[in-house]
Amino acid sequence: MTIGSIAAVSPEWVIGLHNDVPWKHPGDYRRFKRVTLGSTVVMGRLTWESMKRKPLPGRRNLVVTHTPDASIECFPDLQAALAAALPGTDVWFIGGARIYEEAMSHVDLLDITFVPDHVTDPAAVHFPHIDEAIFDPGPLIPHEDEPGLSRRVYRRRR
Repeated sequence: MTIGSIAAVSPEWVIGLHNDVPWKHPGDYRRFKRVTLGSTVVMGRLTWESMKRKPLPGRRNLVVTHTPDASIECFPDLQAALAAALPGTDVWFIGGARIYEEAMSHVDLLDITFVPDHVTDPAAVHFPHIDEAIFDPGPLIPHEDEPGLSRRVYRRRR
């Protein structure tokens, strides 16, 4: 069972701007779907709202929020959402910044896609710092679904 975070980041480690992803890379979206299909995805309320409140098909969608929403499974905190995740299935944290930050102590790996799009807006939201004393950075590899992008998997050191 994998417990991980999956994200795409700009060179400035931006993950979002104005409750949206500030770039479009269809190959990365295809890979995201392939990796998370059949798993449980955990997200914060703003990420859920940015998806127009439509669950990702083929995945169990869990939302961490203090504002219940009858259209989706909601939990008051990350611990409760993680406890509710189906045993034996992969769990992927998919955003936003607060969820990624809180998930750092729970994840075994970080699957990061690097996009070339620079985002310098002060309102941008960033992925949290990855402590390489805790996470071993794997090699930087070409993105298999989209030329021009690269990926790195960080695995928790034992």
